[in-house]
Amino acid sequence: MNQHNKRAVIANPLVILREEFDDRAILFDPETGNTFGVNPIGVLVWKQLDGLHSIDDIADIVREKAEAVPSEVISHINNFVITAVDLGLASYDVK
Repeated sequence: MNQHNKRAVIANPLVILREEFDDRAILFDPETGNTFGVNPIGVLVWKQLDGLHSIDDIADIVREKAEAVPSEVISHINNFVITAVDLGLASYDVK
């Protein structure tokens, strides 16, 4: 496994997750005013960005809780996290 996948990730505490009634959600960054649509798996991943879970851990949680998880789930989660970090929505924990 990739060493990068073992690093914990933490959500920016200022970012607000709003879950909608139609299995969709919105992440709102009050610092920039930007909003981002998130699907149910994205919500599941977002809720694990607590500094305690690595990408590998999150992939295991997704495999446990979701149906028909693709074999490249770690790659999808990595892309989600990298995008979140690039947008300032999350960061890698520096323990």
